Amino acid sequence: MFEGHVKKMQAVLVDPVEYSLPIGDELVPMNPYLGKKIKFTHLGEIHCSNCGKRTKKSYSQGHCFVCMRKLAQCDLCIMKPETCHYHLGTCREPQWGEQFCFQDHYVYLANSSGLKVGITRHTQVPTRWVDQGATQALPIFKVKTRLQSGQVEMALKQYVSDKTDWRKMLKGQAEVKDMQAERDQLLLAAKDALSEVQKANKEGDIELLTDAEPVTIQYPVLEYPEKVKSFNFDKTPDIEGVLMGIKGQYLILDNGVLNIRKFTSYNLQFDA
Repeated sequence: MFEGHVKKMQAVLVDPVEYSLPIGDELVPMNPYLGKKIKFTHLGEIHCSNCGKRTKKSYSQGHCFVCMRKLAQCDLCIMKPETCHYHLGTCREPQWGEQFCFQDHYVYLANSSGLKVGITRHTQVPTRWVDQGATQALPIFKVKTRLQSGQVEMALKQYVSDKTDWRKMLKGQAEVKDMQAERDQLLLAAKDALSEVQKANKEGDIELLTDAEPVTIQYPVLEYPEKVKSFNFDKTPDIEGVLMGIKGQYLILDNGVLNIRKFTSYNLQFDA
């Protein structure tokens, strides 16, 4: 039995991905529980991952309302980097912004529930792809700031989705694609829009990664569900079932799926 506040699962990109669940002071390997019955119990408490105060509701994946409103990492521009407002002098935490937003970012293509475009900090490769449940990924551009990554993404998402259909992703493997061919087609379609982004930024700030190689990701899944039923600790404090797989940040049980990341900072008990 393990007990404590949970965080999103940690993953190591091997074949298949190896997952571990941070719970309390423990880091519990989850792959060994495949095919076994497991149980989670919500013990009724949520504590803000930033200030530690008890909160009735979790905001922005593990924060209390006050911290959600004041932290730069919870601002809208994190979800929509093209709206970065640091240059306007209105960043909630300028020092945090300088540390996290003014570093190299990648714009990539991923194949999760289908082809999508996304962005991530260079330190989050390949973690970001695993968290999304992508089975294939390919970096396209390397840029100097988060704002620039958002600008490039905006140019590309006119021609390809920037969303993952999590239900479809959990029902099976995405159809295998020639990621380099898909990239080339996308770059051709978005040529004019990308040219405008290049003109608006310094030369060399936006680098096309012509030699990037696609990454293939395999997940530890015994069986995918035909129908996807999502569990919620706010409605069902006791959740148990046979662990049939792990993909993205989801535990796939024989009777439903559980998004661990959604319940960051919940105080849980884990039994097997």
